[in-house]
Amino acid sequence: MRNRVLKRLSYLFTGESMSLIMFLFISYLVNFTYPDLHLYSLFSFWSSFLLLEVILLQGSIYWFIKWKRLKRENTLVAPIRLVQRLWVSKKWNLGMITVIPGAFVADYIIWHPAVPLGFVIAGFIYVFAILEYINYFHIQLSYDNRSDINSLKQTKRFKLACLSKEFKRLGNLKADGRKLL
Repeated sequence: MRNRVLKRLSYLFTGESMSLIMFLFISYLVNFTYPDLHLYSLFSFWSSFLLLEVILLQGSIYWFIKWKRLKRENTLVAPIRLVQRLWVSKKWNLGMITVIPGAFVADYIIWHPAVPLGFVIAGFIYVFAILEYINYFHIQLSYDNRSDINSLKQTKRFKLACLSKEFKRLGNLKADGRKLL
């Protein structure tokens, strides 16, 4: 069982890390190959892309630390400091999500009437970043293994995201009056 969980955590942190790196290269290649998209000229692209990359980085760090902790200390409980930092990151991410539509408005005003196709691509990246945020901080949206799919079929409900469970644990620790730092 422990080895299976270690493999799963390794899969999660390497997958998120590879996505983070791959998206950097893909954005460069798309901008280089299709300069008429004006991707790198759009505030909406940069802000959406930055949000996505930051969320992927947060996920990579979270899964890596859980993997390392299980491997070294034989526990799946995330360190309290990590959970606290991710709680702050959650609020920062939400702030970015609420501010980014302003970048889309600015780009629309700047580029109107000839809004480049890169504007649409930036929109897709923004939506993907929001879905990643929800998947990490609220409700698990990614069901990529048999166990998760069977659970979804049985309960007919989405699971609570792992970080959301960690935040609840942190809240319970605060309620118990334990020192968190």
